[in-house]
Amino acid sequence: MCTGLAFQANDCFYFGRNLDLECGYGEHVVVTPRSYRFTFTNGLTSDDHDPLLGMAMVMNDYPFYYEACNAHGLAIAGLNFPGNAVYHAPKEGYINVSPFELIPYILTQYHSMDGLKKDLDRFNLTDIPYSAQLPLAQLHWMVSDGRSTIILESMKDGLHVHDDPYHVLTNNPPFDFHDQNIVNYLNVTNQVAMNRFASSLNIQPVGAGFGGIGLPGDASPASRFVKAAFLRANLPDMNDENQAVSQFFHILDSVAMVNGMTLTNNGKYDLTLYSACINVTQGIYYLKRYDNINVAAVSLKDLDSSTTSLLCYEQPSSLVNTMVSVG
Repeated sequence: MCTGLAFQANDCFYFGRNLDLECGYGEHVVVTPRSYRFTFTNGLTSDDHDPLLGMAMVMNDYPFYYEACNAHGLAIAGLNFPGNAVYHAPKEGYINVSPFELIPYILTQYHSMDGLKKDLDRFNLTDIPYSAQLPLAQLHWMVSDGRSTIILESMKDGLHVHDDPYHVLTNNPPFDFHDQNIVNYLNVTNQVAMNRFASSLNIQPVGAGFGGIGLPGDASPASRFVKAAFLRANLPDMNDENQAVSQFFHILDSVAMVNGMTLTNNGKYDLTLYSACINVTQGIYYLKRYDNINVAAVSLKDLDSSTTSLLCYEQPSSLVNTMVSVG
């Protein structure tokens, strides 16, 4: 269960997500420097690429990115898509990429959305796992450059590519459902409510917010999609970095999983383990964890460009209402 979001403000592109799970896997904010060597399952190697910035689980010195961006303004996040995600055997003549490496593959091989879109009809997401001990996660992906957003869903009949005018993604059902379901909320508005019940009756709202009656507030993927899309489509003017980052987190908070709210089949609770907002334009990753309401930041501008090793960062635990750079 997750929610992804993208918007532009103050000449910057902001991208991020809530990660909603029962438990974490030791993920950190991870910077992959330019000279780190990727060896992809299709045989391609890359050790001269954009630095990557995002959240990842690191195993055997390999970054399994949950979401990340590159220095050319592309960002991508993987969200849970159980029961619908299907991966395939490698196909000759296709760009064969395993799901575990899709984020670094796209971010190291493409500098623009246009370049990526030209190749997507040749993409094949393969069923090759990183190892027998680490099976492939069932995911779909949100890719954005701030101006356009697309959704990638590998299913039984192949790779589906959707333009996403809402710049939002959650989980099941597939994107086609979300695109149709949002029609059910055409009457929701951020405006002052008007009497549409009957012109013959003098009915007036007794407070603010009546135009939003019908906007869902439950934790289901369809409801989170609608609410996040509504808030994203009605963004206020934002005049600086603090306002933009604050607005981003407020939208994510509105669709977050509160501990105790959603019981899973395993008898545990889903919760928003972390919320992330990346200023992709400036290369700054803002992080807020469930058990620490302080926002920390990691910036690419202080990166040691000579290193070939992954740089991993924890959120500071002793800050009070402060954004700081820890890298």
